[in-house]
Amino acid sequence: MQTEALEGGFPDAPLDAARAFRAAMNAMARPGRIETLVGAVPPAPLSPAAGALILTLCDPGTPVHLAGALDVAGLRDWITFHTGAPLVGPAQAAFAVGKWEDLQPLDAYRIGTSEYPDRSATLIVEMPELTPQGAVLTGPGIKESTRLSLPDVAAMRRNAALFPLGLDFFLTSANRVAALPRSTQLEGN
Repeated sequence: MQTEALEGGFPDAPLDAARAFRAAMNAMARPGRIETLVGAVPPAPLSPAAGALILTLCDPGTPVHLAGALDVAGLRDWITFHTGAPLVGPAQAAFAVGKWEDLQPLDAYRIGTSEYPDRSATLIVEMPELTPQGAVLTGPGIKESTRLSLPDVAAMRRNAALFPLGLDFFLTSANRVAALPRSTQLEGN
C-alpha cells in the first residue's frame, strides 16, 4: 500500500462526515439541487465530491465498483484504507463510481427486486461540470420543476420508468454534487 493511500481522508472525521452526509442527503431529497462537499482529498482522478461521498457512505459492508480510469491502484488502496469497502464488479456493487461512458451498460447493476427495491446500486457519475440547466426535473422533493445538466437524459428517463426499481445517481464535479433518485421524472434532451 502506498503512503498516499493513508492521506486525504477527512481531517476531522466525525464532523466532516456529518457535514458530507447532510449535503448528500439534501441533494438526494431535493433532486437537481447542487450542494458542496468538502474535506476529502482523494487520489487523482477522483473528484473531492466523489471522494467525500465514498468516505461518508461506504464501509466494510458496502461493495464498491471503480469503473474505467478510476480503477487504479492508488484509488483502490485509498478506499480500502479509509472505508474498508470491498472492491467488486458491477453486478455486486452497492456503489459504482466513474465517468458516464465507463459506467455503461447500466443493466450491469442491480436495480432491486419487487420485494426489496432498496437493494439496488447507486452510481456516482463524475461529470466535467454541474450546472442548473438542461433537462427539466419534476417529482418528489421538487417544488415545481428544476433543471440540471445530465449525461444522458434518455437513459435516465428509461431508469425512472422502472420505479420503484432502478438506479439512483449522484452526479459529481470538483467539490459539487447533485442527485437524481429513480423517482425523478425528466423532460427535455
